[in-house]
Amino acid sequence: MIESYSFGRIVINGREFSSDVIIYPDGRVESSWWRKSGHILSMHDILDLIESTPEVIIAGTGASGLMKPDGELKKYLLEEGILFIALPCREAIERYNELAGKKKVGACFHLTC
Repeated sequence: MIESYSFGRIVINGREFSSDVIIYPDGRVESSWWRKSGHILSMHDILDLIESTPEVIIAGTGASGLMKPDGELKKYLLEEGILFIALPCREAIERYNELAGKKKVGACFHLTC
């Protein structure tokens, strides 16, 4: 469960993080996550998350939505049958909290921009 979010800060299951994160379907959190190309989200950036076989991947694209998913990533996830949702962080967190516990959900959040 994600309890709160503000620019550059997120609280997940009582733990506070101040760097971008990946949340795996088993609840494990990888902090200090960074993308190869800054504000572009590619398959390479979330390969471990994809390999954890989620039903859904939610991408928090930043406070203003500046992180953009690569077209190849979207295509690959569609082909693999993984629902992909990319939204600005506040909306992405709402969706994550709605789906967590109902589906096998993984997520990645860019906490700034």
